Amino acid sequence: MYTLLKQDGHARRGTFETVHGAVQTPAFMNVGTSAAIKGGISSTDLVELKCQVELCNTYHLHVRPGDDVIRAMGGLHKFMNWHRPILTDSGGFQVFSLAKLRKIKEEGVTFACHLDGKRIFMGPEESMRIQSNFGSTIAMAFDECIENPAPYDYTERSIARTTRWLVRCKEEMARLNAQPDTLNPRQMLFGINQGSTYADLRVRHMQEIAALGLDGYAIGGLAVGETAQEMYDTIEAVEPHMPADRPRYLMGVGTPVNIIEGVYRGIDLFDCVMPSRNARHGTLFTWDGIRILHNEKYKTDESPLDEHCGCPTCRNFSRGYLRHLFRVNEMLGMRLGVQHNLYFYNTLMEKIREAIEQGTYDAFRRHWVPILGRRI
Repeated sequence: MYTLLKQDGHARRGTFETVHGAVQTPAFMNVGTSAAIKGGISSTDLVELKCQVELCNTYHLHVRPGDDVIRAMGGLHKFMNWHRPILTDSGGFQVFSLAKLRKIKEEGVTFACHLDGKRIFMGPEESMRIQSNFGSTIAMAFDECIENPAPYDYTERSIARTTRWLVRCKEEMARLNAQPDTLNPRQMLFGINQGSTYADLRVRHMQEIAALGLDGYAIGGLAVGETAQEMYDTIEAVEPHMPADRPRYLMGVGTPVNIIEGVYRGIDLFDCVMPSRNARHGTLFTWDGIRILHNEKYKTDESPLDEHCGCPTCRNFSRGYLRHLFRVNEMLGMRLGVQHNLYFYNTLMEKIREAIEQGTYDAFRRHWVPILGRRI
């Protein structure tokens, strides 16, 4: 259940109640693709890094170790020792981004596994069954991820199929949640809005899926090559048609600036691999801007990575030491960098929530967007 606590313009401060605890929104969901954050971060680390929700990848976990294995181990929460909410994606994005050979039919999609070429079939029912075996808090509906740009007529046919698939997802989840041996009988379902960058198709699709009364709604198919302004325009077109009493999720986004702008336009939830991926390559987000640790100027710099940050990395290690770790490809450098970036993102969300509560979000946005988007 979503409760709106305060609104400042379109920015929303809320609480999202789940069977695995409450999520304070707006929130960033930390991406643990294969039931772990890349860079050597454990579930117990995530508590100290102020993570509220972890996101896991249905496709990758279905391939390895297998959803049957995870179910036999008691579900994802027990498997990875994480007892706060988990969102699992549907596998749709990976089917359409990783599979070089695929065939889309009304039933679902047949494609070649990216690891061994083995043929796999996935459709709405299969995705729901896999996610039910995980016992995740939130399951994402199976949708077609449309390329950007895509022809208008193809996009129109695609969103119609995605809506039909969503109805099947809802029916299958209701069936699975009613089973006596289901791991999480209160598993939630989020629908996904698609439509490329065509505002009329986006709005039509949002109106159709909003009528299904789901637990939450996502905007998908963005941050895949379109300009930032096209993404913001799409959010502005869709947002008025998203149910106000449900959480709103912008999938795969993004930079700190993207998040600030997304909240400004009414978004509650975000996820992105960027903070962990960038950190593993020595690019760190700080309250002074983006810091590239490979730069020569940090060679003998004794300052903490970010003098305004209280994360374990900034409390204990210098820029010079961190640069050394990255230069010699030491795994510890990746771990310390990922720790910092995730802490930074989760702290950013705290500051966003505080600004909305105080009614100062527009001033917050105008102050931080130029700072957080610049390279030091």
